[in-house]
Amino acid sequence: MRRPRKENLKVQDRYDAKSIEPRWQDHWAKKDLFRAGTRPGAAKKYVLAMLPYPSGEMHMGHARVYSITDVLARYARKRGFDVFHPFGWDAFGLPAENAAIKEGVHPAERTPRNIASFKEDVISLGISVDWSTEITTSDPEYYRWNQWFFLRMLERGIAYRRRAKVNFCPFDNTVLANEQVEEGRCWRCGTLVVEREIPEWAFRITAYADKLLDGLNRIDWPERVVAMQRNWIGRSDGLEIDFAVKGARKKAFRVFTTRADTIYGATYVAAAPDHPLVAELAPAAKKAELSAFAEKVRRASKEVGEGAQAAEKEGIDTGIRVKNPFTGKEIPVWVANFVLSSYGTGAVMAVPGHDQRDHEFAAKYGLPIIPTVRPADDSDLPKDRAYTDYGVLFDSGEFSGMPSEQARLAIAAEAQRRGIGKPAVNYYLRDWGVSRQRYWGTPIPIIYCPKDDPEGKGIPVPDSQLPVTLPEIDVKEVLTGEGEPPLAKVASWVNTKCPICGGPARREAETMDTFVDSSWYWARYLDPHNSREPFSREKADRWLPIDVYVGGPEHAVLHLLYFRFWTKVMQELGLCAIDEPAQKLVTQGIVKGRDGEKMSKSKGNVVSPREIIDEFGADTARLFILFAAPAEKDVDWSDEQVQGQHRFLGRVWRLVQASLPKIAGAKANGAVDELRRRTHKTILRVTQQLERLQFNTAISSLMELSNAASDWSGDAASLRECLEVLVQLLSPFAPHIAEELWRELGRREELALLHWPDADPALVIEDAYQIAVQVNGKLRGEVQVAASADDAEIRETAARDPKVAGWLQGKTIKRVVVIPKRLVNFVVA
Repeated sequence: MRRPRKENLKVQDRYDAKSIEPRWQDHWAKKDLFRAGTRPGAAKKYVLAMLPYPSGEMHMGHARVYSITDVLARYARKRGFDVFHPFGWDAFGLPAENAAIKEGVHPAERTPRNIASFKEDVISLGISVDWSTEITTSDPEYYRWNQWFFLRMLERGIAYRRRAKVNFCPFDNTVLANEQVEEGRCWRCGTLVVEREIPEWAFRITAYADKLLDGLNRIDWPERVVAMQRNWIGRSDGLEIDFAVKGARKKAFRVFTTRADTIYGATYVAAAPDHPLVAELAPAAKKAELSAFAEKVRRASKEVGEGAQAAEKEGIDTGIRVKNPFTGKEIPVWVANFVLSSYGTGAVMAVPGHDQRDHEFAAKYGLPIIPTVRPADDSDLPKDRAYTDYGVLFDSGEFSGMPSEQARLAIAAEAQRRGIGKPAVNYYLRDWGVSRQRYWGTPIPIIYCPKDDPEGKGIPVPDSQLPVTLPEIDVKEVLTGEGEPPLAKVASWVNTKCPICGGPARREAETMDTFVDSSWYWARYLDPHNSREPFSREKADRWLPIDVYVGGPEHAVLHLLYFRFWTKVMQELGLCAIDEPAQKLVTQGIVKGRDGEKMSKSKGNVVSPREIIDEFGADTARLFILFAAPAEKDVDWSDEQVQGQHRFLGRVWRLVQASLPKIAGAKANGAVDELRRRTHKTILRVTQQLERLQFNTAISSLMELSNAASDWSGDAASLRECLEVLVQLLSPFAPHIAEELWRELGRREELALLHWPDADPALVIEDAYQIAVQVNGKLRGEVQVAASADDAEIRETAARDPKVAGWLQGKTIKRVVVIPKRLVNFVVA
C-alpha cells in the first residue's frame, strides 16, 4: 500500500482550482495522454461532439456538449477502450462573411483568431481531446475533398444542374435549402425569405429516401429525432389517378391519394394555386382572381414556412370541371392554400367525408360531403366531422362491402387496368440545393466553356487541378453583399482556361452549402493528413461508426440528415463499410439564462463559461452543467447551484486532506464493514448510471459516498479504499481535482488511464451478480449486472463490456439468448 506524501500530512484547507487546473492541463498535453490508437487490440470507442462554428468564445451550450462527451471519453478509457475523441472547426459560412462585410476584416484573418480563442476555452474546460487530428474546414487541404466528392457525385448523377424555384435570403444574399427555412424566415438571420427561379447545383438526396428511412431502424437515436426525419422524408404509398377535364380533350388532373378506397366520396379536386393546368384551362374571367390568389398564397407560405398547414383553409373555384373516374360525376376543381405544387402531383382528390381538412374546406364553401366508408363495427358515422379510419365501403359500386385495405388494392388494380392510374410513392423530401452565392465557402469545381459546353451544363475541373482555392480579395470591393456572387467579381479568378480545349472559359462563381463541410468531417478526423484520399479504408474499418454522437436536436433535418446521406454515398464509393455514421445519438437540452429564457446576446442573459472558470474553476463548471438536469433536458441557470458544486468539491478536498493522517500506513485487511459495502455499491451504481448517461444521478451518488466517508470513524483501511474509489469515480466529471487528490493520496499512476474500479460481488451481493458472456457459445467475459436488471439491461451491459465489444465489433447480432443469473449468449454472423 502506497503511503501519502509526508509533506501533505498537514491539512490543506483551501481548494485552489486556479493553481491546480492549468498544471494538470499542461501535464496531459505534455504526456499526450489522449491520443487515439495507443491500445492495439483493444475495442474502439469513437466519442464525438458536433462540429462547432468558431465564433470566438465558447458558450454554455458548447460547454454542456463537451462536458458530456468528455465524461464518456474519460470513462471509456478507464474501461479499457481505445478512445477516439477528436475536435475541429466548422470555419466556413455566413457569420464570418457577414462580419467581413460589416468590419472590413477578411474571413481568413478573423477565423484563425476565433479558433485560437475557442480552442483555449476547450482546453481550459479540461476536455480530453486528441488534438493531433484537429481539422479546419476552411483549410484547402480539407475542402479539396469536398470538391473531390462533388466530382464523384457528378459522375454518378447524384450531383446535377437544374433550374429551380429557390428560397432566397435578401439579407445574406444567398439561396437556402428547404431545411434552412424556419417559419418562412432564414434559419440563421431571421430575414423573411423570398422566392426566385435560378440555375443551381443540387444533390439527389431523394434517390436515397428509402435507404434513409430504413437506416432509422438500425440506430439508437432519440425517438423525436427519428420521428422528425421520418416526417421530413415523408414517404407516402398510394395511387396516381387521372380526373379527365370536361371539354378539354386529353387533358386531366392527375391526383395522388393514399386512400383510393374513398374515391367514390371525392366531391372536388384541390389543386395548388400555381398548378400549370389551372393557368392553362381556367376561364379568362377567372384568371386575374386566380393569379392574385396564387401570389397571396406564395407570400403567406414564406411567412409560415413551406409545407406548413395554413391556419385558415382558403380557396377559389377555378371554373374547371373534371369527371370522377369511378362515379362518372362532374366535380369542380378548386385551388387551395393547403396543396403544394412541390409535393406529389400538385393536386389531390378531396374527400370531405373521410379527410378532416377536406371536410372543413367543404363546410366553409358549401361543397358536398359524401361518406362512403363506415366503421367495421357498424357504429354510426360522426355527423360534424370526417370519419378518417379504415372501415367497410358502401355506396361504392362493385367495391361496396369490401374492407378498406382490400378496396384500396382492388380500386388501384382497376385504375391500372383502365389505363387511368398507377401505384406511386411520394416523398416530402426534396433534393438538396447546394449552390450558395457567397465567397467564404468551398468553390464548386465546375468550368463553363462556350465552345465545349454551349448548353452551360458545366465541365468538371480535373482531379489534378484540385483544390480550386479561393482567391485573395479586397474585402471592401468584393464583399459588398450586393449584386452578383462575390467570386464573379474577381476577374483574375473567374476567367480561366477550358480543361478540354484550352480556350477562354469561366469558373462557377458559387460556393457549396457549408452543410457539405459538416457532412463528412467526422471521417476526415480519422486521417486528416492524407493527401491521396479523403481517408484510408483501413482507418475507417477500425474506427467507424461513431459510437456516441452528441449535439442539439435542432439539427434533426439539417446536419443529421445530410451526414447520413453522405455516409451512404461514401459506402457506394468504397470508402467505408458502414452506411450509418453514428450508432448512438445524444441530444442535449439548452442552457437557459438567469431569466429562464434561452441564452442569447440580444437578450443580454448570456453566462460565459470563462466567467465560471475564472471564479470557480473548470471542474465546478463541469459538475454544474452535468448535475443540473438529465442530459436531454433543459438546464435552468442557477448561481446557487454553481456555488453548491464548488462547495461540494471543497468538501471532497478537505475530506481527503483531513483524512491523510488517519489513513497513513493503513493496509487492506479484508474486513467487511458498512463503509466498504457503501463504497462497492457506489462503484456499481455509478457504473450503471454512466452506462445509461445518467450523469446527474451519478454525481448525486458521489455526494452520498463523500458524506459516508466524512461520517466514518471506523477502520482506516476502509476509509483509504473509499477515498481512492471516490477520487477515481469523480475523475471523469471533475478530472483536475481528482488528479490532484490522487497524488495527495500517494498514488503515482496516471489516473486518466487507470482502470475503472470493479465492485466486489461479495460486497454488493444483494444488489448485483456476475454473469458469463458468450459469443457464438464461447466464453468471452463476465459482467456484473444489477439484481433488478431485465433482459434488455443485461444485453446492453454485456455488449458494452470492452472484452465482449471486441468480439461483436463489425458483426451482425442475429440473436441474443439470456439465461437470468447465469449467462448471455450473442449469436453473430
